[in-house]
Amino acid sequence: MISAVTNLVAEAIPQFEGYVYPNEAHAHPLWSFLIVVYPYVTGLVAGAFIMASLVRVFRVQALEPIYRFSLLTAFAFLLCAPLPLLLHLGHPERNYEIMMTPHLTSPMACFGFVYAWYLMAVLLLELWFDFRRDLVEWSKTATGFRGILYRALTLGVADVSPQAVALDLKMGRILSIIGIPSAFLLHGYVGFIFGSIKANPLWGNVLMPIIFILSAVVSGIALCVFNYVNLTWARRKIVDMRCLDTMAMFLFYALAVDATIEALDWLHRSYAAEEGYSVIAIMMRTKLFYTMNLAQVTVGTILPLLMLGSLQILKRVPEPVRRRMIYCSSGMVLIGVLAMRWNVVMGGQMFSKSLRGVMGYNVDFMGAEGLLLGGVILILPFCILTVLVKLFLDARLPSSEHATQSSAAS
Repeated sequence: MISAVTNLVAEAIPQFEGYVYPNEAHAHPLWSFLIVVYPYVTGLVAGAFIMASLVRVFRVQALEPIYRFSLLTAFAFLLCAPLPLLLHLGHPERNYEIMMTPHLTSPMACFGFVYAWYLMAVLLLELWFDFRRDLVEWSKTATGFRGILYRALTLGVADVSPQAVALDLKMGRILSIIGIPSAFLLHGYVGFIFGSIKANPLWGNVLMPIIFILSAVVSGIALCVFNYVNLTWARRKIVDMRCLDTMAMFLFYALAVDATIEALDWLHRSYAAEEGYSVIAIMMRTKLFYTMNLAQVTVGTILPLLMLGSLQILKRVPEPVRRRMIYCSSGMVLIGVLAMRWNVVMGGQMFSKSLRGVMGYNVDFMGAEGLLLGGVILILPFCILTVLVKLFLDARLPSSEHATQSSAAS
């Protein structure tokens, strides 16, 4: 009986290495898996919007088939972006107080304003201008719930003259231009939160916002690739290889830049060897060995770089092989970025305040902030995206009209 109780106590108390203050002996992190999911989801939003902006702002016509789908992907994930924070709060029903009594010196409180701006003033408006002509046409033919929904979304604007459509395209492009820095702000401030904590050697880094933004672009592009292949497979259609190859090219270059910046960051850390670096080295070898060395570096960075880089050099790879390599690379990148978020959030909390010890935490599977709830939040945007695709992509205009609209946009 005594041995059983001893084993239970040993499992509940985290394992320490080095010197740790007694008041740090708690088994659960203050920032749980939900705070890992939070920057991951917001990064996917920013990256998917950048993917869509390549068509509207930078005129990459090869990505035209993925444009609307990228916008809907960003919208679906943006709707779920505040859920991890709300569920992490002790009283989520008080969230409105962030907007009513703002505390502008708190980066976390500023998220409410950034989120409202990006959702209401950028993404929703761009979606409305892009789909307005289609909504008018659908409202004339659709019946039942779809008809009511389409008529409501037109907001009473039924003008589809060439002048009105040209104005929609112009406003959409302006919003895309505004949305690019807004997307960087949406996710860059998350890196700012961690980078501004100077007392933590793993977090306190001026490159942290840049690393978060670059990883967001990488993960968003990978998400669009992953979802696009799954969507065409579900529809039993053929993948547009010109579009897929172009997405793979942008994914490769974005991943190369991101990997270079992160490698320079770690090279500088190891060369400077400031206070606390010895603890970081211990964590890399022990607590974060699997999530850092295997998941983030090997699976999420090196293997996708090799696979995507080989496709940029070898132009005669058969289409089925090329498609599978791009699809697998996108999935590995998504895993690697999620592991990076875990390493930053959880790894930073493993530091002892003495900077001479490492703590281990027990993360629950069930519970209010467990792995299960985090997994549900990660799955929810895909469910919302499925509904959006059924409502707004499966009810397409005739191909001739879409060709006319695309030529007008170009």
